[in-house]
Order: sequence, then C-alpha cells, then structure tokens
Amino acid sequence: MRGIWMTGAAALSIAAALTGCVSTPSLSGTMGAPSFADLQAMCGSQPADYGSDAQSVYVTMFDAYVANRRGGLSKADYCAFQTALAQRYTAQGASSDPQVRNQWVAFFNAQRVKALSWRAAVDPTLRDG
Repeated sequence: MRGIWMTGAAALSIAAALTGCVSTPSLSGTMGAPSFADLQAMCGSQPADYGSDAQSVYVTMFDAYVANRRGGLSKADYCAFQTALAQRYTAQGASSDPQVRNQWVAFFNAQRVKALSWRAAVDPTLRDG
C-alpha cells in the first residue's frame, strides 16, 4: 500500500509543480485542446454534467486523452475511464450528503493521479524538469 501512496503522492507533486508551467485548457477548448464536450463525444455517450467539478474533470479527461493520442492508452480504456467518472459522479459527486460526496472526491483524486501518470508516461514535457 505504501508504494501505491508514494506513487500517488509523487504524481500529485508533479501536478503541483506544473501548475505554473502548464496552462489549464478551457472547457470550450483551446488551441490544440478539444473542448470538454468533444472529449466526452469521443466515446459516443451523452455528455455528463459535472457541475462545479467540470473543470477538474475536464483536466483529468484531457490528461487521459493525451495518453490516448500518444499511444499510451487505448480508446477502449479511455472510454471506460470516462464512463467510470460519469457513473461515479452521478452516484456520488452530485450528492448533497457530505459522506457520499467525500467518496466521490476520494475516487476522483485516485483517477486524477491515474490519468496524470498515463500522460506522464507518454508526454516528455511532464517528465523533464
């Protein structure tokens, strides 16, 4: 378990360090980055409404998308990742119960680390300092 935590902590440290170096894409897309709706449409499903979590979910999906585009993640795995986020948000993230909402937050943070590690494996800009 400790090894997993260290990996997650390292990925979160990378994310924190990159905050000033890498701009966050806009939900409507920016040059070279598809919009949030376009990312969701890649898998042929109805776009999910993530409410106030939309920007964070978009950044996470964008990291997974970069991994997919660069061959580090299959489209099937990308779509499964996206579906899991949408299902879990619907079940927990939109809840007004703080305990249920916290379950979403814990799940989402783990998914954020996973997406960032997928991207880091194929994106040299996240590995070189």
